[in-house]
Amino acid sequence: MSESSAEAVEAVTAAAAAGSWRRAGLAGVAIGVVAAGAAAGVAVERLTVGRGMRRKARLALDAAGPYGALRGTPGKARADDGTELYYEVDEVEQDPGLAPRRRRLFGRRTPAPVTVVFSHGYCLNQDSWHFQRAALRGVVRTVHWDQRSHGRSGRGAAQADGGAPVTIDQLGRDLKAVIDTAAPRGPIVLAGHSMGGMTVMALAAQFPELVRERVVGVALVGTSSGRLGEVNFGLPVAGVNAVRRVLPGVLKALGQRAELVERGRRATADLFASVIKRYSFASRDVDPAVARFAERMIESTPIDVVAEYYPAFDDHDKTEALAHFAGLPVLVLAGVDDLVTPSGHSEAIAQLLPDAELVLVPDAGHLVMLEHPEAVIDRLAELLTRARERARGAVLRG
Repeated sequence: MSESSAEAVEAVTAAAAAGSWRRAGLAGVAIGVVAAGAAAGVAVERLTVGRGMRRKARLALDAAGPYGALRGTPGKARADDGTELYYEVDEVEQDPGLAPRRRRLFGRRTPAPVTVVFSHGYCLNQDSWHFQRAALRGVVRTVHWDQRSHGRSGRGAAQADGGAPVTIDQLGRDLKAVIDTAAPRGPIVLAGHSMGGMTVMALAAQFPELVRERVVGVALVGTSSGRLGEVNFGLPVAGVNAVRRVLPGVLKALGQRAELVERGRRATADLFASVIKRYSFASRDVDPAVARFAERMIESTPIDVVAEYYPAFDDHDKTEALAHFAGLPVLVLAGVDDLVTPSGHSEAIAQLLPDAELVLVPDAGHLVMLEHPEAVIDRLAELLTRARERARGAVLRG
C-alpha cells in the first residue's frame, strides 16, 4: 500500500476510534462515490415528481407491486471456480390477457422465439431491469441473473478464499455458465447494462462460437468497451487522477474493515444519497420510489465487494471482441448526460459496428433503464423484431 493510501485508511480508522462515525462515514462516502462511479449510485429525489413521469413509469408495463418484487422460476448455475450464480426465468405464457401488451410492444408482428438474457451492472442486481422485465413478462422468455457477490448469487469463491480481484473475463465465463444452465438451447439475445455490457463483451471474446451459433441480437446499454481510466465523472481531472492513485489501496484496506465502513455509510445515508445522485439520473422528474429502490440496490453491495471489483474497470478493454457482433442486430443505447460511462463510449462502440442502432436518450443519466424505462423498452422491442428472422433461422439450424 502506498504511503498516501495508508494515511487515508488511518484517517478513517482514527475517526471511528474517536466515536465520530459521521466523519468516518464521510470518508467512506467519498471513496464509495468514486468506486460506485463505475456503476452508479442512486438518490432519493426530494422534489415533487411530475404526473407525466409517474404515468410513464406505469405506462401499462404491468409493473404491479413494489419495484423489484417481480420473481420468476429460480435456479442456480455453477461458475468454473465453484461460485453459485442465482438466476430466474420468466417463461412465455399463453394467456389471452397478455394480448394488449404484446400488441403494444410488437404491433401485428410476432415476437422472436428467443431467450433474452439480462446482465446487470456493478453494485446493482437483476432487479435493475424491473421495467423491462415487467414489459416482456409472459410475452418473451427471459433470464435474469445476479453477478457474483451481488444480489442472491454467492460470494465469488476466489474472492472469499483469498481476496482475489474480480476480472471482467471471469464475468464472461459466469455468463456462459448461466446460459448453459438456464438457456442451453435455442437462439438468445444478450442485454447488458454498464458492467453487464462488459460481461457480454467478455463472453464474446472467450466464446465466439456461441455468439456465431446462437446469439441473434445484442443490447449494450450505458456501457463501454474500454478506456474507462480516462473518465473523470464530471470532476476536475487533476483531482480524479489523484484519487485514482490511492483508491485501490484504500479500498483494499477498507474492505478488511467492512463493518466500520458500513456503520459510517449508514450514519451518513442522506449525504451519500445526495452526493451520488448526479451519477445516476440526469432529469429531476424521477419517481422518488424508483430512486429509493435503486438506492437500496447500491447500499446492499458491501464495501469489500466494491473493492474486489474496482480494479477490473481500469483493465477492461474488449474493443476487439465487438467484431464478433458484426452483422447481428445490435442496439447501443446510452443517456446523453451519463457521467459514469459517457455517451461517447457508446458512440465509439457504434462506430465499430456500423449496422448497430445507436440511441442517445436526452435528459438521461447512467440508470437510463430506470429513468426513462419506456425508451429502453421500445428499443428492446424493436431489437427483438429485427432479430426475428435470424432467430427463426437459428431454430431451423438447431
